[in-house]
Order: sequence, then C-alpha cells, then structure tokens
Amino acid sequence: MPNEKICQIALTLIPGVGNILIKQLVSYCGSAEAVFKSKKHLLSKIPGIGIVHANTIRNANTFDQAEQTLKNAENKGIAVYFYTEKNYPHNLKQIYNAPSVVYVKGQADLNREKIVGIVGTRNATSYGKEITASIISGLRRHKPLIVSGLAYGIDIHAHRQALKANLPTLGIMASGLDIIYPSHHKSTVNEMITQQGGLLSEYAVGVKLDPHNFPARNRIIAGISDVLIIVEAARQGGALITANIADTYNKDIFAVPGNITNQYSEGCNLLIRHHKANIFTQIADLEKHMGWDMPNAPKTGSDRFKNHELRCTDEELKIVEIIKLKSAGMLIDEISFKTQLPINRIANLLLQMEFKGIVKALPGKKFILI
Repeated sequence: MPNEKICQIALTLIPGVGNILIKQLVSYCGSAEAVFKSKKHLLSKIPGIGIVHANTIRNANTFDQAEQTLKNAENKGIAVYFYTEKNYPHNLKQIYNAPSVVYVKGQADLNREKIVGIVGTRNATSYGKEITASIISGLRRHKPLIVSGLAYGIDIHAHRQALKANLPTLGIMASGLDIIYPSHHKSTVNEMITQQGGLLSEYAVGVKLDPHNFPARNRIIAGISDVLIIVEAARQGGALITANIADTYNKDIFAVPGNITNQYSEGCNLLIRHHKANIFTQIADLEKHMGWDMPNAPKTGSDRFKNHELRCTDEELKIVEIIKLKSAGMLIDEISFKTQLPINRIANLLLQMEFKGIVKALPGKKFILI
C-alpha cells in the first residue's frame, strides 16, 4: 500500500468521488490509506457512499497517477496539503465544498491571523485602482494576507499594491500552478512567490485552464478570506459570483460604491442595495465591523488573562487559550475543532462566557476576547 500522501491524492483521482464524499470517507475510515484498505461492504454502509461508489473505490487504480502527480509537484517546488493537515487553510476547511487537496507554491502563511480577499472587474477604472491602493495602504498596520485571483484589472492591481506595501499576497488559480494565466503577470507572480506570498490551486501540475474552473476558483477566494472586498464589478461577472458565494458562506463582505452611470460600479451598488455587502467608504468601516479596531487579545501572564483564569471553568479556560491566539476573532467551528469539544457544547460555553464579559461575538460567527 502506498504512503498516506499518495493515498490522499489517489482519492481525488477516483471518478465520481468528489470533495464532499472524500471527507465523508476519511471521517468514517480515519485516513486515506484506511479508505483503500476497507472492505467493500463496509464502505457501502458509509452515508452517501452506497454500493456503486464502494465498487468504484475498490476497483480504482489511481496510485500510479497519484505518485506521478506528487512527483511532478515536488519537482516544481509545490507543496501538497490534504484537508486534515495543519498547513491546510483553516478558513477554507470551514466550507462544505472545500477542496480536499490544495497545491501551494511560495512562502504564504495560509493561516495568517487576518486574511482579506480583494476582487473586482477586469476592466478596472482609474477610480477602482485608486481605491484598491487606498484600501491596501489602510490595511498595512493589520499586516493581513491579501488574496485575489491574478486576473487583469482589480485583481492584479491588488497583488501589486500588496507587494508595494510589503504585505504577503496569495493568488488563487484556476489551473495547475505551472500554468500562469495571464502570462503577462509572470513577473508579478515571481515577486509574490519570493516575497512571503505565493500561489494556491486545487488543480495538479499540468491541469490546463478551463472556463468551468473559474467559479470553483472563486469559491476558494471566498472561503479562505476573513472578509471579502468588491472594488468594482459589473452586474454580471466573476467578482459578483465570488461575492454571492461568500454570502452563502456567511462571510463578511464589503463593496465600494460607485457612480450610478458606470457599468463597473453597478454590481457593487446592487450588492449594497440588496444588503449582501456592507458599504465601504473608508478603512475604519471595515475595522469597526470586523472588530479590528479593538486592542489585541492579552498575552499569557497578563493581568487580564489572570482575571480570566479566576472566572473560567476548565472548559472555558481551554476556549480562552485558543481564542487568544487570534486577535482578529475565531470562528466557532475552528474553536470546536481545536478544543475537540462538540460544537453545541462550544455554543453553550460561549454564551455563558458572553454573559461573564469574557468574550464578544463578532459578525460571521466569530468570537474575540474582551
């Protein structure tokens, strides 16, 4: 039996077995390797699998292809992260249809404390570019990871302004990481890879660009971001798709208002009008909404933390220890995952801690220490 990493990739290559079923299989079996070792009749009893998928899995012959996929990635300096690994983006793990495997090149911290997605039209105006530069300048003190899609217009301008501001920036791609699109952006990509940023894709080396990959790429931008900012967008297009996906994920969304006669402001104005996005007029709008204008959570040993120790039960203290690591706020699902406590128990504990004045609820089901 091949090693676990090859088994993980091999799962993604089985026809008809997508990301949701892969997570179901691993959840029941314990590991990718255990999935391939499990007997057919046991696999068929896993919810969502059934006899047809069980037969497909047992008859799958994807190990050679998986081994070559891994070798190709390693030869290109590309890391491969399965969703159960600590280097896999925690934010992305929270969405139900997240990729089970991601391919990453560069130095980006995929679990940075603050992650901001910035997207917009490919036909960026001087107004849109100016606003993008202003947003990133305002974000400098928070040192976030800037995420976008490497496309013409607002996307590439966001990446370049992040580099100019010495902020890490991550490009989400709709192809294998060996295929840079647009090719005109290769020099920017090289800067991103070498300056604390990088590239991420759910597609293996050699996978070519396909129009159907763009909406899938957009869900990663939405899922990995703590907050998504739409700078300029027409009524239809990739930026609006990303915003609508982020809305289904209950993500925090901001849109920059624009001239009502400009078609590339129409999408942003509609998002605001339909209450799918908060209006962005200045960086303080975002800071207040996200709780980023609050002081950082106290460090271990501070007077405030000692006060928490006196007021908390053992379970509550475990939550405090986890939340204090992320001053921007932590998702309830992530708290549950890191404490290994059931989410319904976490919800009850957080409510009690709110009454005690220990934590504060933020938009997007996040919590921060007071």
